[in-house]
Amino acid sequence: MSNIFAVLAPKIFDGHKWLEDAALIINDKHVEHISPISELPQAIKSIDLGQGIISPGFVDLQVNGGGGVLLNNDPSVDGIRKICAAHAQFGTTSLFPTLITDSNDVRNAAITASIEARKQNITGFAGLHLEGPHICVARKGAHDKKYIRPMLDEDVEILLAAQSSILSVIVTLAAESVTPKQVEALSAAGIKISLGHCDAGIDQINPLLDAGASMFTHLFNAMSQMRAREPGMVGVALGTNSYASIIADGYHVHPQSIANAIAAKKAQNGKVFLISDAMSFIGTNAQELVLNNRKILRHDGRLSLEDGTLAGADIEMASAVRYMHQQIHLELAEALRMATIYPRSAAGLDNIGDLLPGSRADFVWLDDNLTAQATWIEGQKI
Repeated sequence: MSNIFAVLAPKIFDGHKWLEDAALIINDKHVEHISPISELPQAIKSIDLGQGIISPGFVDLQVNGGGGVLLNNDPSVDGIRKICAAHAQFGTTSLFPTLITDSNDVRNAAITASIEARKQNITGFAGLHLEGPHICVARKGAHDKKYIRPMLDEDVEILLAAQSSILSVIVTLAAESVTPKQVEALSAAGIKISLGHCDAGIDQINPLLDAGASMFTHLFNAMSQMRAREPGMVGVALGTNSYASIIADGYHVHPQSIANAIAAKKAQNGKVFLISDAMSFIGTNAQELVLNNRKILRHDGRLSLEDGTLAGADIEMASAVRYMHQQIHLELAEALRMATIYPRSAAGLDNIGDLLPGSRADFVWLDDNLTAQATWIEGQKI
């Protein structure tokens, strides 16, 4: 038996355009359609939000933790469940729990937990992101040097097996630590390869793009920069039809650099999209955590190691959207696309990220300050 209801709001963004004084009609777990309120049948059960906007739920491809849980410290199904639940409070309806460079044992535990999370259909779980350990020491950021290493053939086999069970895997790696042949094998199996934590130049990066790499991880951060005679990873990311994630928190990237990146990618098929890069602090009052026996400190919205190195971000996706709209002065629809349909497309996901007929009924109610007031996943209020 169908469960049909409508959610009414002054403005609804369907991922592509705005609709005013509209009703989002849900049929069980999916979007039926969006109707003018004036044409809504009187008999239909409805929820009138009265103010604010409805947007597709946010899609976050890089989430290290939330709700007091860091995936590295708790690579379990319960850990994944808690991370997803913490971010759902802020409008994120699909996310990739992200494992920072760690030991093989921790990586394998995260893969096992993600396979089980897929089997259990954990609410909000979309796939696994492995950020490292196949990165460059020179651009390691907060990653622990002792675990960084080149990719081996056995790593390729483990990742291929993970993809077949999890269905959606993203791997961040550096040109110095892999071969084009390895990237080609992973990409051919459906694994999304994102380039980052890399000090290489264009001549090392382009072969990986030709082999199937399609994304860049946290643009401008932990990567070779653009110079007069060497575009570096930043220059390649901005000049190719690739996707690039960015951390919009006011600490990781200067506002002008963000604006320049969006302008550079505007005419391309690939886009800049938002990630939170959130640590376990989200949804808590904690002031420090421990990762690989090193403290990460929280201070005025900035996360860092004790030596000052940035270590993830203290934001969720609603905050990133708000920053893009209020600080970068990006048109709101485009800021929302950066948190919905662009990451959805970058990850190759289906049926989420917009509110078109047939899409999964994942959406968030935002107030006029773009603060999440309520979240629905598969038509269920969280």
